[in-house]
Amino acid sequence: MEKEQNAVVLKEEESVGAVRISETVVAHIASIAATEVEGVAPQGGTTKASKGVKVEIKNGKVRVELAVTIKYGFNIPEVSGQLQSKVKSAIENMTGLICEGVNVRFAGVIIK
Repeated sequence: MEKEQNAVVLKEEESVGAVRISETVVAHIASIAATEVEGVAPQGGTTKASKGVKVEIKNGKVRVELAVTIKYGFNIPEVSGQLQSKVKSAIENMTGLICEGVNVRFAGVIIK
């Protein structure tokens, strides 16, 4: 099997094979986790689930850049703290990778 571009090996056992995860999958995890935070508006439905998400994986450590839209009336510092915690937790729990940082950029405001 050829090596996937932008993928990291999660587990490799000679007797069974390797488990790899791509940066795209980690971006989808981050995007879904972000929309679970109250006050964050979804980014374009399921086909564009990772829109506004950039992921970099180096040496088993993940860095995430999120551009999100906030719903009008929510407190930005409060939402960003919840967002960073939720995304970090989702990535670590689902992949076993260490999430070094989640940087958030509020790119818009939407009226509910």
